[in-house]
Formats: sequence, structure tokens, C-alpha cells
Amino acid sequence: MPIYEYKCKKCGKEFEMFQGIADPAAKSCKFCKGSVHKLMSLSSFHLKGSGWYATDYSGKKAPATEKKKEESKSPETTEKSQPPSAAKTEE
Repeated sequence: MPIYEYKCKKCGKEFEMFQGIADPAAKSCKFCKGSVHKLMSLSSFHLKGSGWYATDYSGKKAPATEKKKEESKSPETTEKSQPPSAAKTEE
């Protein structure tokens, strides 16, 4: 059953009520019987894991063509050099 928060317009107190989704909203304060309005509260609902916007789509990723350009600019670790045994053959 959801918990709804209300604030009294007369006394300013905030209170919570357990109500079903189909139940009508509270109209009076449980402390002073003044009129109330429903508050919007923060949700504890958080999406986690792969497949959700927060993990997969929130950051800008470079297009595939830009990634290839960056890879080609990086220095190669396998430079063309003679193996040590080939360098010693000059005698």
C-alpha cells in the first residue's frame, strides 16, 4: 500500500497516510482539521544494471569512425626493427 504525504495549509504540519491507489485523497488535517494538499516526495526507485539509460546512454560515446582515427594516431608498439640475432650477422 503506498504512503502519501500531505501538508496542512492551516497549521503547516506534514503527515503521511497509507492509502490505496484508488482511495480518495485526504481533505483535512489529522491534527487541526484544516485543509491539506498532497506533497510530491522523492522516490527511492533507481534503475541499475545494463540496458538502462543511466548506465548505457547517459554519456556521449564517440562514433565508430572517430574511434578508428584515434587508434590510427596512437604509436604502434610493434615497430619495424631487426631482431637481435639479425643485427649481429654483420661480421
